[in-house]
Amino acid sequence: MYVIANREYGPPSVLKLEEIDRPELDEDGILVAVRAAAVNPYDWHTMRGTPYLVRMGEGLRRPKRTVRGVDMAGTVEAVGANVTQAQPGDEVFGWGRWGAFAEYDRAGEKSCAPKPAGLSFEQAAAIPTAGCTALQGLRDVGHLQAGQRVLVNGAAGGVGTFAVQIAKALGAEVTGVCSTRNVDLVRSLGADHVVDYTAVDFARAGQRYDVVFDLVGNRSLRDLRRTTTRKGTVVFCGGGDGNWLGPLQLPLRGMIVSKFVGQQLRMFLAHLRRDDLLFMSDLAADGKLTPVIDRTYPLRETPEAVAYLEAGHARGKVVVTV
Repeated sequence: MYVIANREYGPPSVLKLEEIDRPELDEDGILVAVRAAAVNPYDWHTMRGTPYLVRMGEGLRRPKRTVRGVDMAGTVEAVGANVTQAQPGDEVFGWGRWGAFAEYDRAGEKSCAPKPAGLSFEQAAAIPTAGCTALQGLRDVGHLQAGQRVLVNGAAGGVGTFAVQIAKALGAEVTGVCSTRNVDLVRSLGADHVVDYTAVDFARAGQRYDVVFDLVGNRSLRDLRRTTTRKGTVVFCGGGDGNWLGPLQLPLRGMIVSKFVGQQLRMFLAHLRRDDLLFMSDLAADGKLTPVIDRTYPLRETPEAVAYLEAGHARGKVVVTV
């Protein structure tokens, strides 16, 4: 089968199209014929090996895993002897265990769910990591309740487009922050208010929110706190530069300050849970969640797809088709 291999750390050019053997199937796994795979910031962080903390798990000098990609959607090709909830021919989406930028990926039965009937393979592949990040950040970390006010900084990005829709589904009043070209997009996702950051500084607009979901990392801790109610919550997720701590710099400062103020300043990493896939699948079936896809690329152009996402201007998700 063909895969996109990553045998050394570096820029997108280190990703190469190779032909290798299919992954072996164990008794508890399923083999999926991949139809689409989403590109996430995790993929380019592990591709480059930055921030350097990434290398503690991925390999100090070179990547331990050959094939990149986590989120995928496709058709079950074969199942292990202990699998009870999936069978060959099923259309599924979720997280691969071996590498999703490939013609076949190996997954666990609990890391996949039936593909929502109304979505394409590309749309379904866009959901897992970005959707779970938005859902868990708002519901589980921010404890967003119906009637509360939430601000999503980075509302037009991969996680942001899901966050706006999920916050609305949870009954919140949603304000999305984005650039001029994305105002109509964010409004179409259900945002009650849209702030064009090129024209208005949301941190000095005098509005306060119960939850501020920061997906960009481009504002100071002081600005984010100024925008949050006295007992509100700032949820940090993504953004930030640097080869050592990268996106962890701002959240780490927030965790320290949080000990001395009434606001909750919290960072988190999404946990990959099948129940959350099913929750978002139900939202999609009810018409409350529609993945936004900016561009699709064929498998051989995965390096270009990763480079485009890394540049930081994608609207919604970038997807590789297989």
